[in-house]
This record gives sequence, C-alpha cells and structure tokens, in this order.
Amino acid sequence: MGQNLFFTNDVMAAIGQLEAQGGHNLTVWIADVNTARLIAPAPPHLITIPDGDTHKSLETVCQVWNEMERLGATRHSLVINLGGGMVCDLGGFAAATFKRGVRFINVPTTLLGAVDAAVGGKTGFNYNGLKNEIGAFAPASDVIISTRYLDTLPQQEMKSGFAEVLKHGMLSERSEFLRLLSHDFNAPIQHDNLLERLRRSVQVKVDIVARDPNELGERKALNLGHTAGHAFESLAMKRCKPVPHGYAVAWGLVSEAVLSHLLLRFPSEDVHRLGEFVRDNYRGFPFTCDNYDELLTLMRHDKKSRDGEITCTLLTAIGDYRIDQSVTPADVTAALDILRDLLGV
Repeated sequence: MGQNLFFTNDVMAAIGQLEAQGGHNLTVWIADVNTARLIAPAPPHLITIPDGDTHKSLETVCQVWNEMERLGATRHSLVINLGGGMVCDLGGFAAATFKRGVRFINVPTTLLGAVDAAVGGKTGFNYNGLKNEIGAFAPASDVIISTRYLDTLPQQEMKSGFAEVLKHGMLSERSEFLRLLSHDFNAPIQHDNLLERLRRSVQVKVDIVARDPNELGERKALNLGHTAGHAFESLAMKRCKPVPHGYAVAWGLVSEAVLSHLLLRFPSEDVHRLGEFVRDNYRGFPFTCDNYDELLTLMRHDKKSRDGEITCTLLTAIGDYRIDQSVTPADVTAALDILRDLLGV
C-alpha cells in the first residue's frame, strides 16, 4: 500500500519531520473552511475549500487544481490534506492527478477521516448524485493519526466516525464488537485510550488493504454496511437533506446484518444488539415502503454491484465475512422491513 502510519498527538512536529525529508519546492495545504481556523499560524500556501459532502464535487476539485497551478505547484511539491474524510478524499484525488501525481500527506481531523478516508488509498469525489463515483487508488505517502482535534468536534461527528470503527469491530473479533457496543458518547474523551482504539481499528483496515490494495477480492470486506448505507446517503442527498456518512453506514450495517441473518444465519442476538445500539445513538433513517424501488435502484448503481445485480459483504458471524454476496430485490425488501422495525422508523 505504500503508506507510513504515525499515531501521535504532536501533529505539527510530525508534519515538520516529514516535510523536511523530501526536498520539495513547495508545500501546499488543503483544508476546509472550518479546519483552516485550527491552523495557527496559517501556512503561506493554504487552499481553503467549502465544508460538507455537498461540496465533494468536480467543481471543488477544479478549484484546488486552479489554486495549485496559481501557486506554482509541480510534481516536486508536497500536499498536506488537513481535515475530515471529504478533505482527504478530494484533496488526495486532486494531488494524485495534478501533474500526474504529487506526493501528499493525510492528517485527518475527524474520527471518520482517521479510520476510513485517510487510510487505504481511495480518493475521489461525488458525481451525478452518486457517492465517490469518480476516483482513483492513490495512497498518501504518510498518514498522521491523532486525537488532538477530536475535542473540537460535535457529538454528531464523533458518532459518524464511530460507525466505521464499529464496522472494523464486526470484521475482526466478537470481544471487540461487544466492547464497542458499550461505548458512551457522553463520556469525556480519554485521548490515550482513544488513540489506542484508533490504532486497533485502523490496523484491521491496513491488514486487509495490504493483502488486496486494489479491491480485487478481500478488500471488498471493508464495504460492509456500504451498499445499503450509500443508498441511504444518496437518497438523502437527492432530498437535499444530507446525512452524515457514518450515520448512513450505521443504518447500512444493521441492514446488512439483517441480510446476513436471513441468508447466512448470522446470529439474531447480534442483529438485535447492533440494532439497539444504532437506534439509541443514530436514530433511524426516515423512509417508507414507497422508497424501496428508489433504494434498490441506488444499490444497483453502487460500484460494488455488477451487471445490475446487487452485491454486498455479509457475515456468518462476527469476524467471518463473505464478499460478493448476491442479494435479490425480495431479500433487500425483507431486510428493509425488518430494519424499519428495529430502528422504529
């Protein structure tokens, strides 16, 4: 995968050390408008982009390219993406395609960015109402993972990122899964404990990606919860009422846990445990049976599906995953019915 991971809360010192290694002619920082306020003093070459997933677009990519051109960036420059998942995804794509590739470092400032977008080499942006429709595999040279900025996040952002942590727990060990289900979002952040939890969670992804960097096989396990989750997210975007990515993933995890129970005998007690945790912390996505056809269409357009057939990653048990599982519209409809009951929609 070619990524060096650094787990530290001394972020600026780590950036300084990495910046000094490359002999770069220029360092360009990319941050959204909210994160830019956290950088003091402001770097001389800072590209500020709009905040929010609605701006994860070709228009914003072009803005970054234009600014890099104006600043005189070359293939010998360095890009530092400081921000959440949107900044890491979009900034990484812009860097990877400018002058056929500029070295970039990801410094995620959100929990979601730390355990998902910053690591693994996927970059891209949304297109025609579809999540991450345009993108490329282009790993950051280095990723600096820290809890330094998490105290600045609203609880909604912490919950959004935690959904990906929960996904990694479902892909690893039952003890970790159960430990995550006891998480209290109202408790103060214990930075050392959280940094260690991030290390364990990221390692699940790193191990899988190392075995399959270009998602030809096993890496598809990391899509657990995302076939349904991206459909919920895309439907919310079409309604002009976007939802946090992690909330959509949380609903998708329950949906695909239900499918796993229906098709692979995933234990019903774990479906209910997961459903209760998601209901209590993420509420439910507002949809009815009238939305089923549109959700099915969105799932068929998902990058993980093929030839109009809906495919998911499913589980026989916690830690025992099955990729490329075909599901029928009747399967999905049954799972959506059960999901609405579990989440009280």
